[in-house]
Amino acid sequence: MAYEIRFVASARRQLGGFEADERVGIVAAIEGQLSNEPLTEARNRKHLRPNRIAPWELRVRSARVFYDVEEPATVTILAIGKKQRNKLYIEGKEIQL
Repeated sequence: MAYEIRFVASARRQLGGFEADERVGIVAAIEGQLSNEPLTEARNRKHLRPNRIAPWELRVRSARVFYDVEEPATVTILAIGKKQRNKLYIEGKEIQL
């Protein structure tokens, strides 16, 4: 079953903060990884401990895509950040998970 992918407004804005080539890779990974079986853990996709951002994370190079899955078939992209060393930044602010 193919899942519909939706972005909240803040996630679209956060995606715009990446360079064009990074955006292309992020969007391609979202479409490729999350359109089918987004609830299956994989090398770059994992379920997170409870936090204030999202229950799932997709890693795309240094980018982190945080999402939730609403059944029957919708993936909502809630936030997109950048990992630098051991710190996560979303819209330039350091975030603790």
